[in-house]
Amino acid sequence: MFETTAKKGSLASQYNMLSKQLDALLEGETDQTANLSNASALLNQFLDDVNWVGFYLWKNDELLLGPFQGLPACVHIAYGKGVCGTAVSERKTQRIADVHAFPGHIACDANSNSEIVVPLFKDGEIFGVLDIDSPSKERFSEVDQQGIEQFAATLEKHL
Repeated sequence: MFETTAKKGSLASQYNMLSKQLDALLEGETDQTANLSNASALLNQFLDDVNWVGFYLWKNDELLLGPFQGLPACVHIAYGKGVCGTAVSERKTQRIADVHAFPGHIACDANSNSEIVVPLFKDGEIFGVLDIDSPSKERFSEVDQQGIEQFAATLEKHL
């Protein structure tokens, strides 16, 4: 059984604990859908001021909607398009303070104002992306980016 706990310590130490919780939660489970579902639920429960947490999976040369928490979302995202497609094409995290200033932003939820997208890899190849949206501009700090990248690295061990 999983129980939520009060957040303690610095933001970096909270993210470290979150990654440990994810590792324990996914230990021994090999089903990717189950693992991605639990990962999105855990991260959504942990983060404040977010309105969408989930995954897009790389299939047939595009990103396809995967497990998530939040409102219904765009289903297909092309390579290099929007924040998610850019994370895939550049193979690096995109931390966007104001999505409305991002050229080619894909507005799945009009309430989203900032976004962070971390590419996920399996055996050195793109697997998909972890996508998190917030209704607040400049929601994601450098510490958030490092913590979310740590979370993604932990998840990749279970893909």
